[in-house]
Amino acid sequence: LSKVLDLPPENLIKSISAVPVSKKRCVADFQLSVASLTEDSSSNCLAQDLNLQAQKLAERLKCDGVVSEISAGPGTVNFTINRELLAKAVLQQVLKDGSEYGVKSELFSAVPRQKAVIEFSSPNIAKKFHVGHLRSTIIGNFIANLKKALGHEVVRINYLGDWGMQFGLLGVGFQSFGDKEKLKSSPLQHLFEVYVQINKAAEDENTKKMAKDFFRKLEEHDEQTLSLWKQFRDFSIEEYVRIYKRLGVHFDEYSGESFYQEKSQEVLKILEDKGLLQKTTKGTGIVDLSEKKDFSSFSTVMRSDGTSLYITRDLAAAIDRMNKHSCDTMIYVTDKSQSTHFQHLFQILKLMGYNWAERCQHVSFGLVQGMKTRRGEVIFLEDVLNEVRSRVLQNMASAKTTKEMEDPMETAEKVGLAALIIQDFRGLLSSDYQFSWDRALQSRGDTGMFLQYTHARLHSLEQMHGNELLPDVNVACLQEPDAISVLQHLLRYDEVLYRSSQDLQPKHIVSYLLTLSHLAAVAHKSLPVKGSAPELAQARLRLFQAARSVLASGMRLLGITPVTRM
Repeated sequence: LSKVLDLPPENLIKSISAVPVSKKRCVADFQLSVASLTEDSSSNCLAQDLNLQAQKLAERLKCDGVVSEISAGPGTVNFTINRELLAKAVLQQVLKDGSEYGVKSELFSAVPRQKAVIEFSSPNIAKKFHVGHLRSTIIGNFIANLKKALGHEVVRINYLGDWGMQFGLLGVGFQSFGDKEKLKSSPLQHLFEVYVQINKAAEDENTKKMAKDFFRKLEEHDEQTLSLWKQFRDFSIEEYVRIYKRLGVHFDEYSGESFYQEKSQEVLKILEDKGLLQKTTKGTGIVDLSEKKDFSSFSTVMRSDGTSLYITRDLAAAIDRMNKHSCDTMIYVTDKSQSTHFQHLFQILKLMGYNWAERCQHVSFGLVQGMKTRRGEVIFLEDVLNEVRSRVLQNMASAKTTKEMEDPMETAEKVGLAALIIQDFRGLLSSDYQFSWDRALQSRGDTGMFLQYTHARLHSLEQMHGNELLPDVNVACLQEPDAISVLQHLLRYDEVLYRSSQDLQPKHIVSYLLTLSHLAAVAHKSLPVKGSAPELAQARLRLFQAARSVLASGMRLLGITPVTRM
């Protein structure tokens, strides 16, 4: 192509893509999009013109030892690869690259390696881990996994809600209703109970005044007050770490609003020095964000008593992170109700003269509706994790195919988490979705259960016949349509990773893995290893091994630990 078109080969890489496997079968392996070659691929380039160009280009190209067939399609030139070479090249590559298959593709060769700071999860301390934080946690974890796999440097930050008026209330509540023993044994549950009790009492003016005083003491670093707050914080983090472990998530840094109460005063000073801080008649501080400077859009950054707000602390945090990590991109993963907050945050940073604000990004997501356990509406994540584990255990106990295993609880936990993650990641992140246990736990549908089941099945196939695998297997005999479909699908993995890396949406990888599992299931039926001639059995085993390896890599990117038995 490079010779005929007189273009350097690297210019063609993005124009050539693997053809998606089709039910109709017998599709070419690769296609070149003619429109992507012409500079002005605008609407005036009529479709028939593109078809004619494709036709002419196809006529100029000749088949060789690599390409066995060339044909023109609508605006594309299609290539079928020599079948023996296809099997050899794909399986060799998967085997050689292992968990880095797809990532090492030349598609990524022009992508610069960068440093990314990703803030996600961010629960409020002294409150139990809310189900609302589940999406932020698994989405942030996915983005961090993907970026790391692609060779970027990643810093995972959990920015805790650990400051603000509610701690005044909680402090007073603990002084009235708290129990030090209960705080040690089940901190979040106990603080939750205290918070509920004090909230009932908070109607009373005297309680409100005490809460204000407590928070003021906290801001003034009164030792006794600070020591109580610190206990709340430390106990909360300990309990969160335990839940993150169940989710398979870790952080490089726990920070929080409390770190920035003083620095936020510095931010207010910079805003004032730059003439950006305006005072309202009530004495609150605002920043005008309107284009015409008529206050049609503004952000409040200071209370009338001079104390900071959530956004002021966020400004301080962003500046501090940039100074500390000097990263290329800063990503915030929160629900879409905070979109305006982040728009304002980035706008103010820009007004302050921080041009890196353009490299900050808010990845927003919709809400999950209808998460109920058998006991009713659920708000706490731990209840959901326990529920999914017990339901999977039940399913496994009643299934005929369940294997004896050492730790059924742990397997059920991993399978259950896969069910939650796949149901969450199948659509666009910004969409709200209705959660359904029945749909999440189907073993044969497009579910996390199905991915885990396929992985376990392919793994046991390897265990049964694995010792027969020779180093130089002749895979050229893999010519059946079901084998070719799996090979063609494996060809597309790098493109799917590339798409997800561009828009940070996990759904591309999810749908790829579900298709891979369906294709592998079909091939598993029609291409038996057991009872086949040794050479053929070896080649098929190699094919299933490659499918399992790619399936496992993709699952891990999504935050799922593949199980080997279930």
